[in-house]
Amino acid sequence: MRAAVLHETGQDKLEVLDDIEAVGFGPGKVRLRVRATGLCHSDLSAMAGVLPQPAPFVPGHEGAGEIVEVGDGVTALSAGDRVLVCWLPACGGCPSCRRGQTELCLTGFMNAGTPGFRRPGGSPEEVFGMSGTGTFAEEIVLPASCAVPIPDDVPYDIAALIGCGVTTGLGAVFNTARVEAGSSVAVIGCGGVGISVIQGARASGAAQIVAIDPVESRREAALRFGATEAVAPDGLDGAKDSVTAGEGFDYVFEVVGRSDTARRAYEATRRGGTLCVVGAGAMDDFVRFNMFELFFDEKRILPSLYGGGDVLRSYRRTIDLWRAGRIDLEGLITHRVRLGEINDAIGQMRTGEALRTCVEM
Repeated sequence: MRAAVLHETGQDKLEVLDDIEAVGFGPGKVRLRVRATGLCHSDLSAMAGVLPQPAPFVPGHEGAGEIVEVGDGVTALSAGDRVLVCWLPACGGCPSCRRGQTELCLTGFMNAGTPGFRRPGGSPEEVFGMSGTGTFAEEIVLPASCAVPIPDDVPYDIAALIGCGVTTGLGAVFNTARVEAGSSVAVIGCGGVGISVIQGARASGAAQIVAIDPVESRREAALRFGATEAVAPDGLDGAKDSVTAGEGFDYVFEVVGRSDTARRAYEATRRGGTLCVVGAGAMDDFVRFNMFELFFDEKRILPSLYGGGDVLRSYRRTIDLWRAGRIDLEGLITHRVRLGEINDAIGQMRTGEALRTCVEM
């Protein structure tokens, strides 16, 4: 089968190969024919080494498809079922799951250390899948808990987005920050996840939503999706003054994953307000706060991993909002490519041209 492979961490491009095999099928597993997958910025971060991921590996973790085969012991799924890929499944039994914080379950991260593919005769033969998935492949083998059934009226491309970016952005608003109606919101970074944050803030009834991004096309998109104002990074201070009379925003979402933008987000947050960190950054990128400001300003700093809540509930909520016309998911897909054009899609994401690219398999 065909799959796009990154041979070494730090390489800029993927190689599309046709001699890859999905491995690991057995009890408790499913074999999935991937029909659509989104290109997420986390894929680029893993390629660059910002996010830890063994190599060589098949990127992609935001996908949807059709069950081809189920292993022994799998009773909730059958061949032919339409599913989305959950890259961070909950085991149900660890301390985090028992506390109801299923997004902190480490089962999915452990999957990333097990090869999901092999290349017969290649060197090395074993190939990993990003976050234990690897949806830039025509077929993948997953634990049954990673395959979540979707209703028949949800297209594969929409389901793929729900599997990561949309859930991450909406969940940061609904689950983590819990944005209140009438509040002021700033969103730093307006790619697919940032636009989802904007849509969540609008659905929550935020009165002012300011989008901050260096790319003009993304600022224009932010306005279409519900932002009341959109500025380049050097316009953040001016927006803070004009919208909040200099006090700062009630909620600021950092959706870039860098220490400098996190610091700017903190400074844009009002005293007693909430800074929600959504961007996935590097382990060696440190942000600094002094002890007096942490005490005196009483700003809440809330990280949000995968939407900060029960992802299965979040999936259902997203589908309900989409059906009701409260959020626009089709509009997030600005580009469509085939697997052989994956490097074009990567270039579009690096320049900021694309919000979300759907890879149609």
